[in-house]
Amino acid sequence: MAVYAIGDIQGCFDELCKMLDLVKFDPSKDQVWLAGDLVNRGPKSAEVLRFAKKMGKKTVKVVLGNHDLHMLAYSTGVTKHKHYMDTMDSVLLADDREELIDWLRQQPLFHHDEKLGFSMVHAGLPPQWTVKKALKRAKEVETILKGDNWQDFFQHMYGNMPEQWTKELTGWDRIRYITNCFTRLRYCHQDGRLALNFKGAPSKKPVGQIPWFEMPDRRTQDDNIVFGHWSTLGTGQYGNVFSLDSGAVWGDTLTAMRIDKPSHKWFVVDADPAGLPHAKNK
Repeated sequence: MAVYAIGDIQGCFDELCKMLDLVKFDPSKDQVWLAGDLVNRGPKSAEVLRFAKKMGKKTVKVVLGNHDLHMLAYSTGVTKHKHYMDTMDSVLLADDREELIDWLRQQPLFHHDEKLGFSMVHAGLPPQWTVKKALKRAKEVETILKGDNWQDFFQHMYGNMPEQWTKELTGWDRIRYITNCFTRLRYCHQDGRLALNFKGAPSKKPVGQIPWFEMPDRRTQDDNIVFGHWSTLGTGQYGNVFSLDSGAVWGDTLTAMRIDKPSHKWFVVDADPAGLPHAKNK
């Protein structure tokens, strides 16, 4: 069985298909991990969701990203960050809209495969958490999203506070902190607080901010982790951590990495800027 981890697709279904053809993906025995942001900005968000839903959770492993959550929020009537929604009609106006939304909210925020020795998150992990703790914290949010009152979550999701993790965090503050780590994190302050405002490359980062995977005493330093979310960082290996977002939705490339073999072979397909409405606005 081959296992491929793929960076942010964001509605670039044609590029996903090209990637699966390139690696000769066999759904009867292979597995693909999708590192969040399945939807938005690309032209075929609904097709990406239908593909993952049809393949099933044994073949396709998914974690939720910030754009996936934005779409779910908008579907409930929460219209903050409405500018993200300009390419969502393929989902929100689809005949199978409710099926797609229901499937998406059932997906996890963190995935760990003990046998492979790999974990997947869309954005990052705070330095205080182990993989075991991350799974438990993710479950807190996932339980809400899967519940009958899941729409309530989006009334409280937005915001940068609190910045610091403590076990004493409760209520929506606790849930918001957890969500921000899994779906928005790029940098931390030196004292471990989340730094969520700056989105650029490390070469331009503000003084005192550190990429989450370079934080000293990070408790997942010995764990293999793949993540997306950070197109200005691009793809690369940082110790045992692998970044996968190569900006397909901006007309650059879609990247996959084979994670079931120690060689960690990388695969790249070019995106078609002509078919991507946001590529010209990069």
